[in-house]
Amino acid sequence: MKTFLKMSYAGSFTSLGVATCCVLPIALMLAGLGGSWLAVFGKIAAASYVVLVASSVLLMLAWGVAVHRGSVVRLKTHLLLSTIVTALAWAIVFNETAINDHLISLM
Repeated sequence: MKTFLKMSYAGSFTSLGVATCCVLPIALMLAGLGGSWLAVFGKIAAASYVVLVASSVLLMLAWGVAVHRGSVVRLKTHLLLSTIVTALAWAIVFNETAINDHLISLM
């Protein structure tokens, strides 16, 4: 179970990182940290849905193994944290345009 838990954490935080690939550059420019190095985020954006789906599948597997082994009570905090991070990543991806428009309006 520890393997699935670690994988769900890794998947969740990776999905959050990939989800912010288009929002983060604008936020960094607002903070005065702009530059040509921000172009790297464009390459990451192409894989965002693949990473999000993979992390969601890993998270579902972790929940399934926890339920099957009867360890949900013991691991619910960890699994809920992973679920919240993954849900946040999905929310960022689905609302990316609105978030970017708001950040651009702050410039």
